[in-house]
Amino acid sequence: MSRIGTVSMGIRMPVIRQGDDLGKIVTDHLLAAVEEEGIALHDKDVVAVTESIVARAQGNYATTDQIAKAVRAKFPGGEAAVVFPILSRNRFSILLRGILKGLDKVYIVLSYPSDEVGNHLMDPDALLDAGINPYTTVMNLEEFRALFGTYRHPFTGVDYVEFYQGLGDNVELLFANDPTAALTVTPHCLVADIHSRRRTKRRLRDAGAVTVVGIDEIMTEPVDGSGYNPDYGLLGSNLASDDRVKLFPRDCGTLVTDIQARIFERTGKKLEVMVYGDGAFKDPAGGIWELADPVVSPGFTSGLSGMPNEIKFKFVADTELKDLSGEEAGEAMREYIRNKEADLTGKDASLGTTPRHLTDLLGSLSDLTSGSGDKGTPVILIQNYFTNYATE
Repeated sequence: MSRIGTVSMGIRMPVIRQGDDLGKIVTDHLLAAVEEEGIALHDKDVVAVTESIVARAQGNYATTDQIAKAVRAKFPGGEAAVVFPILSRNRFSILLRGILKGLDKVYIVLSYPSDEVGNHLMDPDALLDAGINPYTTVMNLEEFRALFGTYRHPFTGVDYVEFYQGLGDNVELLFANDPTAALTVTPHCLVADIHSRRRTKRRLRDAGAVTVVGIDEIMTEPVDGSGYNPDYGLLGSNLASDDRVKLFPRDCGTLVTDIQARIFERTGKKLEVMVYGDGAFKDPAGGIWELADPVVSPGFTSGLSGMPNEIKFKFVADTELKDLSGEEAGEAMREYIRNKEADLTGKDASLGTTPRHLTDLLGSLSDLTSGSGDKGTPVILIQNYFTNYATE
């Protein structure tokens, strides 16, 4: 039995620029790193590449002027309600600047007490004292301030209500948790939420909206030489500069198969490869869900499809093997794992294993390993993930 389980390590890369051959760079630096450190590669090891360097190598950028042109094409009348944007300078404020350039009048409908991923625009406890029904109460800015005053985000120090209101003189804020509140001011809606966007679009259409477009439908094709994403549009974009965003990468499937083939050609080992973005974990202190991207992984090799099929080790130890100890218990556990059913869904033996897709689990591990600061490790090597207690 191997004594080492899952190992995750960051691989340092050079600064990636537009036009770089990312498949070659990732392969070269990964293989150089494992040679220097004396690390042996194995079939089913995982190489995870952060989405940011993929998009940068692609040159997948758009300016606020290009966003403005794309938005105006969807809303030729010059008016729209932006429904349920997240509260983020990095993720949304730059998009809003482009939207404001493209339209004459913009209503912003903010959910309260927080956005979709848990960023608060008010003290959530104040809602208990307000005497309102948050599911039905719609407020303008004056009404919101009268009830809840000002509030600065505990991590960023930003009053997002003030910040979004101050981005243009053609902005008007509404506060509501029912997306159809937007239709009280305009029949034209730009849906800005991420994971609930399909439901929001449906509710608006069912309520009679004339125009319903999601930000996933903006920048799906080039505008004046811009980057684009045919699947997610502006979803997953990040601030790149004062007037430019980096879009979520496209064609990730081509990249991961290229890296897999390059590594196999040079090592004879078939590794799995994925591109990852936000890790989808939830911050226990701030309550923020780390998933402002539309998906954790926009591209991965076929061996990473599906979900784990695992027993709950401690449950089996406390039930099936409760009368065994020492090596007898160890061998019985290994035998139990070797003979487990091919699908443990709904079985007692898998109780508490919290099924998630492999790419979501590996994306969380990769995002936590690489961090979001100055570690300089946008490529992650994960070993032994597909081994278990019974692996020889």
